[in-house]
Amino acid sequence: MPGLDLGIDMGTSQVIIALPGRGVVLKEPSVIAVDKADGHIIACGSEAYDMLGRTPDSILAVRPLSKGVISDYDYAERMMRYFVRKVCAFKMIKPRAAVSLPASVTEVEQRSAVEAVTASGIRKVVLIDEAVAAALGAGLDLSQPKGNMVVDIGAGTTDIAVMSLKGISHSTSVRIGGEDMDEAIIRYMRNQHNLVIGPLTAEQVKKKIGLAAVSQDPPRMKVRGRNAATGLPAIREIDGNEVADAIRETMEEILRAVQEVLESTPPELAGDVLSSGIVMTGGVSQLTGLTDRLAAYTGVECRLAEDPETCVARGTGMALKYAASLSAGVYDIGQFSYRLSDSMNIS
Repeated sequence: MPGLDLGIDMGTSQVIIALPGRGVVLKEPSVIAVDKADGHIIACGSEAYDMLGRTPDSILAVRPLSKGVISDYDYAERMMRYFVRKVCAFKMIKPRAAVSLPASVTEVEQRSAVEAVTASGIRKVVLIDEAVAAALGAGLDLSQPKGNMVVDIGAGTTDIAVMSLKGISHSTSVRIGGEDMDEAIIRYMRNQHNLVIGPLTAEQVKKKIGLAAVSQDPPRMKVRGRNAATGLPAIREIDGNEVADAIRETMEEILRAVQEVLESTPPELAGDVLSSGIVMTGGVSQLTGLTDRLAAYTGVECRLAEDPETCVARGTGMALKYAASLSAGVYDIGQFSYRLSDSMNIS
C-alpha cells in the first residue's frame, strides 16, 4: 500500500497541506499554545490562534514561524507533528512531502525546516522554491519557451520570479509581507489615534478595510483597543485610506522589488510577460486595489490567480508528480543536497 504524498506550505501565518489530486486538506494558522508548567500542547491552529494575546500567565501561545522560516524550532516541530498526524491519521506508511520555502532562506534555515518536518513523521522531504510552487498552483505552463511572471506575497516574504523552459530566469525574495503591514497599522493607530492595538486587530483591519492605494469612497470600521494615555478601553473609527497611508512604505518596497526583477529580465522574456501579464498569489495579494496599483506601477497587466492563498500549497503538492523520484532534490538525514526546483522535470 503506497504512502501519502504531501505538499506543505509552512507559511508565517498559516500552514497549508495539499494532497495531489485532492487539493487542500488542511489550512490552519501557524500558532501553538502550550502549558508553561509541563510544556504539553493545549491547542494548535485555529484554536490556538484565538488565544493570541488572551492567555493567562500559565499558557503560552506563540507563532513559531517568522519571515517564512522557523524562529522557534521546538514549537515548530511539535506544531508540524500535530498537523501531519491530523492529515495522516491511521496511515501505516509514513508519507513523503514536498515543502516550499522562500528563495532567500539560508542553508541553516533549510536544514531546520527539513528536520522539523521529518521529525513530524515524514520519511522523505523535497524542497521547492515558493515562486515555482506558486506558478504550478496557479496553473502556469512552465514547460514552454515563454516567460511567466509570478508575484507571491505572503505574511512574511514576497517571492518574485520570471520563469521559462522549466527554470527560473530571474527572481528575488524579500522578507517583507503582510506582517510588516500589520506592524505598520499598529504604529499608525498609536501615533495618529493614540490607540494601542494588537497584531490580531491589525490583521483584521488590513483584511476588512485595507487598501493598496487611496480611494474616493474608502470603507470604514470601528477599531477597539486601549487608550495609550489613560490605559482604558477605547474605540476609534478609521477608513481604508488611513490603512493605505499606514502601509505605504511596505507597499513601495514590494513594488520596487517587482520593478527590479522586470529590469533584470532578458528582453524576449520581458516581452512575454508584457503579453501574458503578472500573476499574483499569496494571501496579501487579495488586498483591495493591489493588482491595479502594481499594473499602474509596472505598465504590465496583473491578475489574481484562482484561490491565491492556497496556490503555493497546491503547487507544492503537484511538484511531487513532476519528480522522477524523490531521490533528486531530496534531503536525506545527515546530508543536504539541493532543491527540487533546481532539478525537477516539468513536462
